[in-house]
Amino acid sequence: MKAVVIGCGRVGSAVSLKLAAEGWDVTAVDEDEEALGRLGKGWKGGFVVGHAMETEALQRAGIEQADAAVVATSGDNTNLVLAQVIQKRYGIGCVVVRVLDPRRAEFFAKLGLRTISPTQTAISTLVDAVRACEAPMPLSTPVVEVEA
Repeated sequence: MKAVVIGCGRVGSAVSLKLAAEGWDVTAVDEDEEALGRLGKGWKGGFVVGHAMETEALQRAGIEQADAAVVATSGDNTNLVLAQVIQKRYGIGCVVVRVLDPRRAEFFAKLGLRTISPTQTAISTLVDAVRACEAPMPLSTPVVEVEA
């Protein structure tokens, strides 16, 4: 299986490494050549330096042969445009896109994109954690004196 991961920051590099460890043929794309360092010295997958909004960069990454694409740059606008281009122009059925704004993630999910909103995930997890508290935590930790 072939995957193209757009953005090789903390999220994109971790996704690339996990997919590669599972046997996927992965190519990461990032504007910054130094992002390759996040993949480690043993990285056997591909790496393309370039902006994924440029058709040439996507083609060098093998987008036309990809079974899946993950779009995880630092910008929602870039991610959403790229995800739609990859889905529609290249016919990739599995395009997963990170969208920080929960409202936009919901809107684009209704249009058929597989959106992941880490912001919404954090909100839900934090609210669930608060609801799960059995007893309130003290606001301050009591000081315990220890004799020397």
